[in-house]
Amino acid sequence: MNERHCTAMIPIVTLTGYWLGELDAAGEADVEEHLFGCDCCTRRLSGIVQLGEGIRKATREGRLHAVLGASFVEKLREDGFRVREYRLQPGGSVACTVGPEDDFVVAHLHAPMADVRRLDLVLEDAAAATRVRMHDVAFDPRADEVVLASDVVELRKLTACTLRVQLIAVEDSAEQEIGRYTFNHSAWEPPA
Repeated sequence: MNERHCTAMIPIVTLTGYWLGELDAAGEADVEEHLFGCDCCTRRLSGIVQLGEGIRKATREGRLHAVLGASFVEKLREDGFRVREYRLQPGGSVACTVGPEDDFVVAHLHAPMADVRRLDLVLEDAAAATRVRMHDVAFDPRADEVVLASDVVELRKLTACTLRVQLIAVEDSAEQEIGRYTFNHSAWEPPA
């Protein structure tokens, strides 16, 4: 089978499951048999592997700015990563920093989310005049929190500044702020 004649292209979710070792023995055997004769699907699998390696590298270097699940943060800790955590209620603020030993900095942003269908997150640095809106972020409405991981490489470059985060519930064309959080960041100072 070659690229022009691949009539049974393996779905991306199946290729990803194969790469992660999540398929049963029969599914794995079927994928391998197809890959041995299909350059197209083999190249697609190679692309998944390269993407995964890039994500792993960015994660290990602390170059991650994303919304995570609480279980993912726990897994990072179990894997030996050092995680600095902050917990905020709506309207709350915190003095924060990132130390040289920190692999990740995460903020647990608590808010009532039981009736929220879609959630956007807005990051704002008024002094730098930057505002970034993350659309339709992942969240668990039963957890009543969003876990935001920040890019520690960028955080280490910051001096004193104030960063604000908003959680916005979106329903059709209507928006409602359900939480606003303030981070008073300062550069790391070693203990005296």
